Amino acid sequence: MRNNERLVLLDKDAVESLLKADDVLEAVREAFVLHSQREGRVFQVVRERLSTGGVFGIKSGDVQTQSLLGFKAAGFWPTNRQSGGEPHQATIMLINPATGRPICVIDGNAVTTMRTGAAGGLGLMQLARPDSTRVCVFGSGVQARVQLTFALRLMPSLKRVQYVTVNGEKDEAFESQFRSYCDIRLAEDRNGAVTDSDIVITATPGAGALFDLDAVRPGTHFNCVGADTKGKRELPDGLLERVRLVVDDRIQASEIGETQWAPKTEMIELGDLLTGNAHFDRQPGDITVFDMTGLALQDLTVARMLRDRATEANVGTSIAWPW
Repeated sequence: MRNNERLVLLDKDAVESLLKADDVLEAVREAFVLHSQREGRVFQVVRERLSTGGVFGIKSGDVQTQSLLGFKAAGFWPTNRQSGGEPHQATIMLINPATGRPICVIDGNAVTTMRTGAAGGLGLMQLARPDSTRVCVFGSGVQARVQLTFALRLMPSLKRVQYVTVNGEKDEAFESQFRSYCDIRLAEDRNGAVTDSDIVITATPGAGALFDLDAVRPGTHFNCVGADTKGKRELPDGLLERVRLVVDDRIQASEIGETQWAPKTEMIELGDLLTGNAHFDRQPGDITVFDMTGLALQDLTVARMLRDRATEANVGTSIAWPW
């Protein structure tokens, strides 16, 4: 009976109780594979600036063979900091593709954070030199922390971390989170930190180039997170023309990612590397870039995993949703 249908709500506490790094890694890997195999579709991204100073976006997609359909409404509201709130906000909705009715609504903040960290980790495993030991992180916020967490988790060879903050000041909370896993310190000079690192992670609001082109040495890998809207960037002019470029989605990266600044650059999708549809023979002197704009499929596969875990654990709120 239609009137017996219910809507599952997973709030922040429910999501955080269910979200496990290994589960998210598996779900994100599946998303990339589905994208490569063209079983999963990503629809055109909505990304618009608001008069309130915020940025609002919608990422949506489906996997028709798995009856998976949905979207994430998300964005960035910097004024939230004034009231002690998180500026990044996201809500995910799963929809029954046969009826169009919503079946699950999920607080997407932690999902977005962790699935992006997992994507970065998968990029490192595919692209960074296996003998990498030194990392430079631009940013010390939520996304910088999760990127570094997955990097240290998946590449135990990493021993030394330098980080750059927006104000140039030490972030004790950031350091304390990682001090037991690596030698971590504030970078004295951002260009010097890039030159001295095997891996560079850029996780900033994307307001402009973070370092000079001549600071980049052969063999460096870059995980780029901050460019997710037209006009945003973190890399200097001329770098993309010198690199081997990997993206999560060609069209999306060329429109809103770091790749928007050099859209004719030859590129490979990460999913194709994971499935073997493309091959990558990294040479020691190659400079590599993974341009992450975030796939809707990542949100959907992680959301489905959370819905399933919630059902098993009887977590969340189920409300009548008749029609």
